Amino acid sequence: MRGKRILVVGTGYVGLTTGACLASLGHRVVCSDVDAAKVERSSRGEIDLLEPGLADLVRDGVAAGRLEFAVGSARAAARSEVVFLCVPTPMGAGGAADLRAVEAVVAEIGDRVPRGGLLVAKSTVPVGTSARLARLLGRDDVGVVSNPEFLREGSAVRDFLHPDRIVLGSDDPAAVERVAALYAAVDAPVVRTGAASAELVKYAANCFLATKLSYVNAVAARCERAGADIADLTAAMGRDHRIGPEFLRPGPGWGGSCLPKDAAALLRLAEAAGTGFPALRAAIDANARQRARMVRKVAAACGSGSARSLRGVRLGLLGLTFKAGTNDLRDSPALAVARALAAEGAELVACDPALRPGGAEVGADVRLVADPYRAAAGAAGLVLLTEWPEFRSLDWRRLAASLARPVVVDTRDHLDPAVLRRAGLRWRGVGRPPVDPG
Repeated sequence: MRGKRILVVGTGYVGLTTGACLASLGHRVVCSDVDAAKVERSSRGEIDLLEPGLADLVRDGVAAGRLEFAVGSARAAARSEVVFLCVPTPMGAGGAADLRAVEAVVAEIGDRVPRGGLLVAKSTVPVGTSARLARLLGRDDVGVVSNPEFLREGSAVRDFLHPDRIVLGSDDPAAVERVAALYAAVDAPVVRTGAASAELVKYAANCFLATKLSYVNAVAARCERAGADIADLTAAMGRDHRIGPEFLRPGPGWGGSCLPKDAAALLRLAEAAGTGFPALRAAIDANARQRARMVRKVAAACGSGSARSLRGVRLGLLGLTFKAGTNDLRDSPALAVARALAAEGAELVACDPALRPGGAEVGADVRLVADPYRAAAGAAGLVLLTEWPEFRSLDWRRLAASLARPVVVDTRDHLDPAVLRRAGLRWRGVGRPPVDPG
């Protein structure tokens, strides 16, 4: 099959990954954006996203002439057979998805798409959006297909090229098959559905994962009270094929660019329909409580006086991004906990491998340094908030000597307690028994 001419609108995580991967599959792709400076950098093969393998794919696509970048979408739309919508759908008023960017793109390109073209919605959109886009287009000669993305930050390229499934939804079966043909070189099952099912599946999947995380965090809290070990529980639970081992790690709460907004959007849809969604509401509320629980845990381990106050207490923080392998701070639980610690009066010095001092929007209450040993110097404790692999191999004896008090609060259960114990440090995890030097 010859490669198709494709326009990808938007060059965020989803758009840039989609464009670069489609180009690697042999299609001729133009990625458009409204940011001229970003387009210029991308055209040189320079990308702002920290995503393994993505920069190489972009450079290879540009060098091969299969990947281009453009400001604006109208001109490229006129010579494209397929248009992928990959623009943001952020949380709007009351939690509903904000579709203004999607609608603006359709208004810009609607009369430019050639006859027989396809409009593919990869952005996460609520049920009914495909029908809404078809009405905005006002054209019977352009097919509309929902193709939700399931890309995890930190493994987006792998997830695109080696997915668990490809979901395609439309009330036009012929349009579905034409989009399926674009993925012919990808070895993955194709799930064909109606438009409404495809639009709902991303919300349903993300909200299930969010609920699973809230559940394991609640179990971890119970472990602490019962003297049990969450690591033992999840090891046993994960061997049950009905449950599986993924998303069974306790932490400071779930966040990032997708789970919070998708949970809010699905809850809003359910409440607007009059059905409600008590389980999802409970998961969202539990997530907020988990972040507050991490602050109390830090105060108990590092606070001063009988009240365990954090006012004036200096803390070193390890990690601020919402997960390891990304430089994304959007709805980061690590950053949320840091800001809550600052609100309690703590003085915060943080280090994150993906963030440069002075170059990240971490807020005035957090001082960012490049060296974890500087973050620890003189601190009343270290708080690990993001599970960067390099933190496991730090010189913990050196860190113990730098700290004013030898305590580490590991909100991700990421570190080896035995290593810290041998270094003379007290280790406090989530859902696990405390470990003290012996």
